[in-house]
Order: sequence, then C-alpha cells, then structure tokens
Amino acid sequence: MKISLYLLAFLCPIILLSSCKKNNDEINADTKSNFTIEFEHQVNGAALALNSSTYKNAKGEDFKISVFKYYVSNIKLSKADGTTYLVPESYFLIDESKSTSKLITINDVPTGDYTKIEYTIGVDYARNFAGAQTGALDPINGMFWTWNSGYIFVKLEGISPQSTAANNALTFHIGGVIDPNNTIRTYSTEINAANPLRIRTDAKPDMHFIVNAAALFTGTTDISFAALNFTMGGANSVIVANNYAKGLFRLDHIHN
Repeated sequence: MKISLYLLAFLCPIILLSSCKKNNDEINADTKSNFTIEFEHQVNGAALALNSSTYKNAKGEDFKISVFKYYVSNIKLSKADGTTYLVPESYFLIDESKSTSKLITINDVPTGDYTKIEYTIGVDYARNFAGAQTGALDPINGMFWTWNSGYIFVKLEGISPQSTAANNALTFHIGGVIDPNNTIRTYSTEINAANPLRIRTDAKPDMHFIVNAAALFTGTTDISFAALNFTMGGANSVIVANNYAKGLFRLDHIHN
C-alpha cells in the first residue's frame, strides 16, 4: 500500500507536467484555429435602427439612417514580440440590413496570443482597379462605382430636415484612392495584454466592436447637413473619411 502511495506521489507531477506541455505545444506555427469578430452598430451610444430612430449630429441636427454599410479588409494581427499575421483574402462587407454580415469568422489563424489588430476601412488600391470580382467585392452588392472604377468604402444614406437636397436626403458614399482624394483609412487598436486575443485549437474567441455611425460627421470636422449632405468621392469624402478614421470603431471586449 505504501509503495502504491509513493508511486502515485511520484507520477502525479509527471502527469501534470505532461498535460501542461500538451497545451503549450498547441501554440506554434503548425496549429491553427479561428475566431469571430462582431460589429455592433450604434449612433452615439444608441442602437442603430434603420428608418425609424432619430439621432442628432454634432451640430444638433436631426437625422435618420436608411442605409449603413462598409468594407473591412486586410486584417492583420500582431503579437507582443512584434510578429504579425496578415489574414489572406480578408474582404468583408458589413451591412446593418443583414444581421449575419455583422458577425464574421476568421479561419486558419496560427495559434498564439495577439495584442493588436488592424484593418483597412475600405478596399485596398490594387483591388479598386482589378475589375469585376466576386464575394464581398461583387458589384451586385451595390458598393462599386461602374462609372468611376472603384469601390464605395463606406455608404450611409438617410434624411435630415436640415438637408437642402431633394426630399431632405443624405447621401454619403465615401471612396476614392487617388491623391489628393484618397479615402483609404486604417483602423488599429492595442489589445489589453492581460486579456489578449487567445487563439487556441480548443477555443474560439470573439472580438466585439462598437461601430458609431455618427463618427462620419465629427472627429476632425463637425459637419452640418445644411452645408454638406451629398458626396460621392472627392474632397468632401476626404473630410468624412478623416472623421471616421478617428471614431468609427472601438474594441469593446473579447470573449476568450
């Protein structure tokens, strides 16, 4: 009986050590897993409700939103040691009118702890001139200017009593990749090192972003709909892109 107890006492640490090694072995370049990104649309803290709720811009002007969609692409993850992983062919169209589009899955990511994420708001230069494409980049999605050979990066439509356009319309179609009217913008954020994005073979974490549609109208320039209510590229789109580059996205939390 004593021999059995001594043997058990000797073997337990070895078993525990072996178990720990197995978990650590999962974090290497040869193991991959996936995670999800969830986009929750708001307007200055209030839930975005198409065609119904009334919101105020930074100038105190009322507006409603009927269309809100945008591209997220070229997702890149970074670790604390500086190594990065660029997700290949990562082009996603997020559309408030399609709830399933607001939860995307990123597959085949090398396991590890990631402390930074960045991505393009829009579509990169090369893809703007690559002709008709498929999937999220298919022109059928209504985010491609056939007359201008390029993608609409962010689209917001609605109405405001202050708009001088016909039917008080708001039309913000932001795109363009040629200087001085280049509207490609990049979002990046550090992830709390105490709770990094933990990619493991036995866990599928979720990143939750708050997306503030009102960020189009404030940030570097407060927009009045009486003065600016329509843009499809050009200098005015640069103003809007500079605004949302500062406040469109906010990482709210991560479920590991």
